[in-house]
Amino acid sequence: MAVIEVTDDTFQQVIENNPIVILDFWATWCSPCKAFAPVFEAAAEKHSDLCFGKIDTDKQQQLSGGFAIRSVPTLMVLRDKIVVVRESGALPSSSLEKVIEHVRALDMDAIRAELEAQDEAVQAS
Repeated sequence: MAVIEVTDDTFQQVIENNPIVILDFWATWCSPCKAFAPVFEAAAEKHSDLCFGKIDTDKQQQLSGGFAIRSVPTLMVLRDKIVVVRESGALPSSSLEKVIEHVRALDMDAIRAELEAQDEAVQAS
């Protein structure tokens, strides 16, 4: 699958329709973002079963603010609509591959149970 542009308007549809979404928060003025772009695009071509999206932080300020993006590039991975990875800085190809392997191997039932237990603890306090 090609890299898609994700906007404030399309974000919800993207995460609803794709079990794993890998997002690159970037900016046009950011040199590390430009260096990371070919790595991100190569991973998208290699892992065509996953959804890779780019979010221009200058144009999509509501979305960037909602995720409290403070530096670019920031890589964020959602699986089953849950943020499971957040990394700031440009990753080399080998590190991005490790992130993808890690996300594919996650036990989402265990993660949902952990999140539910955290919610219950917050509500109890």
